[in-house]
Amino acid sequence: MLSLALPTRTWAHRIPAGLKLLVLLALSTWLFTIEDPGILLSCLLAVGLMTALLGRAALKQSWRQFKPLWSMLALLLIFHALIEDLATGMIICLKIVTLVQFANLVTMTTPLGSMIALVERLLGPLKALGVPARVIALAMGLVIRFTPTLMQKTAQLQDAWRARSKRRPYWRIIVPLTIAAIDDAEQVADAIRARGGARDR
Repeated sequence: MLSLALPTRTWAHRIPAGLKLLVLLALSTWLFTIEDPGILLSCLLAVGLMTALLGRAALKQSWRQFKPLWSMLALLLIFHALIEDLATGMIICLKIVTLVQFANLVTMTTPLGSMIALVERLLGPLKALGVPARVIALAMGLVIRFTPTLMQKTAQLQDAWRARSKRRPYWRIIVPLTIAAIDDAEQVADAIRARGGARDR
């Protein structure tokens, strides 16, 4: 499986995972109260600068992770242009791009193990109520871990379809993609069982 984390350590890796997630939460809450395009653009540039300071590899990886959102952003702008409210559409897009970019930065610079451990600690008090903290933390970690893998396999299936047909793939790759995802899930489940399972200790 691929990982969203950068292969090399950077200055952002030294920041605790909890602090980075706290900043992400605060930024998410604050941004949705801002309607000034100038402030939003400044925030986006600041996040872009922080990503650039991580190095060229971080910029390339962040761009790859962001590519699937371009179509959604374009649809948002087109919709708001049709209802003659393009300014609102641009503000919404600025918020989404800034948050996604910062979330990418947090994910790229936080080892998966640290992320899982943090979620498990946060859910720790709920164990008394029967909440399986370790299982939930592991599930969240697997979602993060599998996201780039599914994106890569989707791209591979699309390329394979285009090599054999002039028609666009669209829904035709859903079945093989689902089978591939189930196969990966079974392999991961077997590996987890072989290591003692994911039950709370």
